[in-house]
Amino acid sequence: MTADGTRTSPPTLHDVARAAGVSLATASRVLNGSERKVAESFRERVEKAADELGYTANASAQATARGTSAVIALLVADIADPYFGQIAAGVARGADAEGLIVTVAITERDADREAKILRALRGQRPRGVILAASRAETADDRTTAELAAFAPLGGRTVTFGEGGDRSIRIDNRGGAERLGREMAALGYRRAIAIGADEGVRTSDDRLAGFAAGFGDSGGRIERVYRGSFERESGAASMTTALAEGVDAGTLVFALSDVVAVGAMTAIRDGGRSVGDDIAVCGFDDVPVSRDVTPRLTTVRVPLADLGFEAFRATVDAEWQQPPLELEVVVRESTPGL
Repeated sequence: MTADGTRTSPPTLHDVARAAGVSLATASRVLNGSERKVAESFRERVEKAADELGYTANASAQATARGTSAVIALLVADIADPYFGQIAAGVARGADAEGLIVTVAITERDADREAKILRALRGQRPRGVILAASRAETADDRTTAELAAFAPLGGRTVTFGEGGDRSIRIDNRGGAERLGREMAALGYRRAIAIGADEGVRTSDDRLAGFAAGFGDSGGRIERVYRGSFERESGAASMTTALAEGVDAGTLVFALSDVVAVGAMTAIRDGGRSVGDDIAVCGFDDVPVSRDVTPRLTTVRVPLADLGFEAFRATVDAEWQQPPLELEVVVRESTPGL
């Protein structure tokens, strides 16, 4: 205290207990979320004292009392990617309704970084962990071990694809196959595909699905370029393709809308036009696909709903993923031949 009675340090749990006229244990049960019952009159006194003193409960103490903290940890590859932004919005919507907090960590699709983040999160005892980034076909043993280590702590792990206690499943192959058939029905017969590195599940499933649907309907993928999920990868791959030669009427399939937008930029920079000259389609239907000119043909994935379902999977013991409908959306970037 200063000379005028002003507090110079944050109020403690002892201060709250003293002001409320209860034991330290009772104050802790009220403010740190213990499941042990406290008489309503004591609860009201403790909460009033805490409010008057400006006391903030210690998150570590709460986690110890409850077994887990009021935190949902969301791991994404790239927060700037609108794909993950929409998933995060869905997770946040669910967490807000339950009075929980979402923390976001960025893995950059790096196995070492992913494992280190998961290890650090264990100390925070999150209520749930959601790993939203697409993973390699052969899961990294370190990540698998770290995910398994959450079970004894009471937290549930949810992954997009295999690996966690529960999985969020997207029919990437089936959606891309339907897109391939629809593009062939528009008259396209030659295609170039832009994917991520081989072994990345989302990319491999989408490329395989598109090749199957397009091929079964009389089309053929002439070249496949490999890169990443970033816009710059789409631009670089398309620049290389143009240097090698791209005939008018060729269709470009990009593994995501973000990659497709990069390819569209490269087409324009190369003095070509998107649509009647070189057609482009993507996957996901993120907001930018409706804002570019021409608007992008794509496969609509309800990403925000998937984020919400991922949250529900962490907290709902009876959760089961509802049916997921992927919709092919044909726009001006593929006007047909």
